[in-house]
Amino acid sequence: MVLSLLMTFIFILLGMAFFTLCERKLLAGFQLRKGPNKVGFMGLLQPFADAGKLFTKEYIILVLNNWFACFLAPFLILFIALFMWTIYPILFNYYYVEFSILFFMCVSRLNVYGVIIAGWGSNSKYALLGGVRAIAQTISYEIRFSFILLIPVFLSKSFRILLICKSQHYRVYLISFLAGFFIWFTIVLAETNRAPFDFVEGESELVRGFNVEYGGYIFALIFIAEYINILFMSVITVSIFIGLPCIILPFLVLLVSYAFIWIRASFPRYRYDLLMKLT
Repeated sequence: MVLSLLMTFIFILLGMAFFTLCERKLLAGFQLRKGPNKVGFMGLLQPFADAGKLFTKEYIILVLNNWFACFLAPFLILFIALFMWTIYPILFNYYYVEFSILFFMCVSRLNVYGVIIAGWGSNSKYALLGGVRAIAQTISYEIRFSFILLIPVFLSKSFRILLICKSQHYRVYLISFLAGFFIWFTIVLAETNRAPFDFVEGESELVRGFNVEYGGYIFALIFIAEYINILFMSVITVSIFIGLPCIILPFLVLLVSYAFIWIRASFPRYRYDLLMKLT
């Protein structure tokens, strides 16, 4: 079990690294430029170069920072992002969570605590404002997030993600609830702080957001957790709305992940007050 979890986390981190490269390549294509192409063959080693730069960079602790909260928050955010992958729907798993949907709903809500601890511990008005906006944004979508997630639970009569996938072999929920799927995907964009709903990291309004005081390897942990959450939300989206056999599942996950990048390249940032009115 421990070895299975360890291998899962290693492959998740590798997948996250190359997903960042894929995003930079695709954004370059959307903007008619080359993108990363110098490190290794066609820039394939660029994620490792970025990781080496961030993890060897000096991290300066500011005098007025709450150093314990500043160090705790990034590790908490990364731990929660990795912990959610324990419910990954695969057939040859040595462990499983019986009520995996409830587990996901509970654990995913804990991300807010890491963000607000990071914003408060930085002792900066910009960081604290970014943390407060993150809480307001997350809480405002919790009811719709939970209700849409319960639709496949009622149809499959199970709280296990793997059984929800199996129940769609003859009836794909995406066809029956297409409108619900688009509402769900909009909520997921807001939950993962992705464009056009990336208000937590609004550079033009908050300098950088809750992580304005972070740098080096501490910032890298927050960056890694954000992209791990994107991949996991793609897996959950495919599992509860399409649920095709495990052979096709990775290709559909890549397609949903591509949608995150495509939307980022296509739409400008929304206004925060308009996002709150949508709820």
